[in-house]
Amino acid sequence: MLTRKQFELLRFIHERLKEAGVPPSFDEMKDALDLRSKSGIHRLITALEERGFIRRLPNRARAIEVIKLPEPVSQGVGRRGFTPSVIEGNLGKVRAQAASEDDNGRPVAIPVMGRIAAGTPIEAIQSKSHVISMPPDMLSTGEHFALEVRGDSMIEAGILEGDTVLIKKTEAADTGDIVVALIDEEEATLKRFRRRGASIALEPANASYEVRILPPTRVRIQGKMVGLFRRY
Repeated sequence: MLTRKQFELLRFIHERLKEAGVPPSFDEMKDALDLRSKSGIHRLITALEERGFIRRLPNRARAIEVIKLPEPVSQGVGRRGFTPSVIEGNLGKVRAQAASEDDNGRPVAIPVMGRIAAGTPIEAIQSKSHVISMPPDMLSTGEHFALEVRGDSMIEAGILEGDTVLIKKTEAADTGDIVVALIDEEEATLKRFRRRGASIALEPANASYEVRILPPTRVRIQGKMVGLFRRY
């Protein structure tokens, strides 16, 4: 499944090819999607190519070929019915009763929803890849999911590339929480959450990375980290 920005860019390229016979320039793509820099377009183009929706032709400037379209576009539906969400599916849920009584201690299936960037934000991966089983007494009440960590920006918090983090789904966070943050509805990252006046700071735990200061309108909390797993 595509993120909203990936979908919009693919749709824009497809319509421009139909109208003019040539794909739009990166500047035109940036303006059409209201992005601040062309680096965001480069990430979206790479993601579309990796997912098999477009192909870039070598040794030719502005040479992009649309290979396929998502089903709603190919059927002329457009944006209707396309409501991407980073966290999808039935999440592992523990009822509000005592955890030791939940289904007589039966393990809870927690979906692993893809990868999360502990580094430069990446396009959110939305599909469930597999599940892990957790004893209910290790979970609080509510819904949970897991994500595989990519990057090294949280190493000083003990979170390494390849780790799996357990996330409790929530839209609220307190200063100091390590959260899954969705930036501009298209990029997801794992960072420490802090409020700085009217802004939100997403802090890495690695001096090689910079703190990102963003207005609340650009950040949506998807959940906060409550556990970590590592294979040796």
